[in-house]
Amino acid sequence: MKPDPTLLGDNRRMLRKLAVVAVLMFGFSYGLVSMYEEICEALGINVLALSERQVPGNSKATPANTQVDRSRTITVEFDANARGPWEFKPAKRYVEVHPGELTTVMYEFKNVQNRTMAAQAIPSYAPKQATPHFNKLECFCFNEYTLQPGESKQWPVVFVIDPKLPKDVKTITLSYTFFEVGGKLAVVPAKEPSL
Repeated sequence: MKPDPTLLGDNRRMLRKLAVVAVLMFGFSYGLVSMYEEICEALGINVLALSERQVPGNSKATPANTQVDRSRTITVEFDANARGPWEFKPAKRYVEVHPGELTTVMYEFKNVQNRTMAAQAIPSYAPKQATPHFNKLECFCFNEYTLQPGESKQWPVVFVIDPKLPKDVKTITLSYTFFEVGGKLAVVPAKEPSL
């Protein structure tokens, strides 16, 4: 039995239309990424992504002025607040840096509970006008962490202060609030002594 030529023609036309739709859908979804970035940049939202594109060494964008401004010194103070049973503190209370200089500071964490806990840190800055000029390259605040009972960790904050920081800003305070996320995790049973 021979296939109907009109049915065969209709199937081919439908296949071509579906192929065109698939190509258009792929192109549209590919273009959404850059469109999303432009919209966020224009509206001033997604500040972390904007800051990361302006730091030296980022190959995705033309870096901002990468020269270190040795004529200025900025004092960066570190503050740690724990919402819950944590020991949480910066290894240093402050550092003095030049704008454009890459700096790393460690924070120390300890779970003092007898259960596993998941937590995350939220940063804040003072004064507020320093926020867009404080560019974090690496930060424990980007992720959620789980610590076992009694477990201690150290995590870094790597940052650069943009040389375009207003001249009247001489001190920046970076404050983190570390808090438990999600429901409470189960208590880990104590190990039984071996006989």
